[in-house]
Amino acid sequence: MRKRFFDPDTLDGKDCYKLISGLVVPRPIGWIGTRRQDGTFNLAPFSFFNVIAADPPTVLFSGGRHGPDRPKDSVALAEETGEFTVNIVSEEVAEAMSLTSAALDPGEDEFLIAGLTPVVGEKVSAPMVAESPASLECRVVQVLEIGTKTKAVIGGVVGFHIREDVLDGTRINNDLLGAIGRMAGTTYIHTRDRFDLEHP
Repeated sequence: MRKRFFDPDTLDGKDCYKLISGLVVPRPIGWIGTRRQDGTFNLAPFSFFNVIAADPPTVLFSGGRHGPDRPKDSVALAEETGEFTVNIVSEEVAEAMSLTSAALDPGEDEFLIAGLTPVVGEKVSAPMVAESPASLECRVVQVLEIGTKTKAVIGGVVGFHIREDVLDGTRINNDLLGAIGRMAGTTYIHTRDRFDLEHP
């Protein structure tokens, strides 16, 4: 079957988003916690998120803008404070995660709106989600400008918080973690349907 060619230079932003978010699936979800200078908390999910190194442990999330003059709060606050947390989204907190994806006014409390409990980290002052099965404390290593609308935040992991029943030593029981992934649009997936392949 033939493949159809699309040139990003001739597509509008919405069509590029549809193509890349529909093809690069499933994507893990980084539920990013940040703190404002006045001490209040911010929480939002990002499916443009991943781990990029294990030694040292390093993650990345990226976000665009709410409008031409307003970057995503999580990106701006991580850059401003140098800190953020990543909270793993499990099946149990999926609906709460969805609530925190709403475009709210600056200063509104997503933790309160979604009925979640903020917990400050051991090494960073950004909030973690107590109801999440695992959280990462991160310090910003670098912020990259991607084009004119997007910034990518690279963070070094300075602390892991993992629910004890999910752990087998330092191995993770994926069934008990119950993480979900993002497809395109409003579609998400469970991570229970898995198969093994032996490495050559």
